[in-house]
Amino acid sequence: MCLAIPARVVELLEGDSARVELGGVIKAISLALVDNVAVGDYVIVHVGYALSRLDHDEAAATLALFAEAGMTPALSPST
Repeated sequence: MCLAIPARVVELLEGDSARVELGGVIKAISLALVDNVAVGDYVIVHVGYALSRLDHDEAAATLALFAEAGMTPALSPST
């Protein structure tokens, strides 16, 4: 089973790259598969690639479900 998780874009890098944050962890990812991403957007990340954008409410609901299932610590997206 594969798992993709919402993460917030905190910095756009050169090319098709960005830094994302989730629960204090910051990681560089590729934006090659998603257009028009801005700092503050939430993206679904899988194996280092953003697969799609999602809105803040959807990110919050997904992160809450992951926390409830014990898959992540209790996380809430920043505004």
